[in-house]
Amino acid sequence: MDLLISLIINGLATGMLIFLLAAGLTLIFGLMDVLNFSHGGLFVWGAYTGVFTYIITESFIVGIMVAILTGMVLGFLMEKLIITPVYGNHVQQILITLGFMLVLQEMIKVVFGPNAIPVKVPDYLAGSWEMGEVIIIKYRIFIIVVGFIVFGVFHYILTHTKIGLIVRAGVMNKEMVQALGINIKKVFLFVFMTGAALAAIGGMLMAPYSGSIYAEMGMEFAILGFIVVVIGGMGSFSGSLLAAILVGLAGSFMAYYIPFLSLAVNMILMAIVLIFRPQGLFRMAKE
Repeated sequence: MDLLISLIINGLATGMLIFLLAAGLTLIFGLMDVLNFSHGGLFVWGAYTGVFTYIITESFIVGIMVAILTGMVLGFLMEKLIITPVYGNHVQQILITLGFMLVLQEMIKVVFGPNAIPVKVPDYLAGSWEMGEVIIIKYRIFIIVVGFIVFGVFHYILTHTKIGLIVRAGVMNKEMVQALGINIKKVFLFVFMTGAALAAIGGMLMAPYSGSIYAEMGMEFAILGFIVVVIGGMGSFSGSLLAAILVGLAGSFMAYYIPFLSLAVNMILMAIVLIFRPQGLFRMAKE
């Protein structure tokens, strides 16, 4: 039983980190119909700027705030300079965002250096609790709590607030929203910046979890993010949460019981979902 609990906690923690990245993707794609393949670059820039701030200030909270700010600034610049010219053209979106992903990745090496940087867990989140024979690592519980809080906040915003109503109405019929005097371009810019900030938070929280950061981590986790979005259903916030938990748990259990399948299990899950439910676990959500 203690092993089962440990594997579940590990899987949930990993799943929540992937969810933070996938949540931004599902907002940007599902609500704006933009295929952003540079999303992993926002993830890694959030990690690097947050970690360097954390090292300099010795404050993990300040590091998270700087990561969020970095994500929002990069999101603003991307939407204005990279995305706006290719709205409505998925082929051009894929090409230009893939190119920008490579630029972001190489710029990390220029600004911060090419070597991996070790990252420690802040003292107040270090260590573990012992419950009988079960050892529960504090930082993993912290990640799980943050993930559920982020989901709850954004689910509430999308379903119970005026801005959420405007965003969902803009997705369904942006001309109607504009006719009501609402600047839908500003709304979509806000959505893009929010998605970018979520990716940056995920990168910052991943740093102490993995123990180090490196330039290529953005591309690696972006793949997992897209797998989660496909499994959960394009544009479904709830679907992304469920899919991220499934991917995290599958990876955790496979890594322990069948290690040689741990890398392939995510692709297998996605293939099964695409075969039996091509639209994903949830449809395009009006959450």
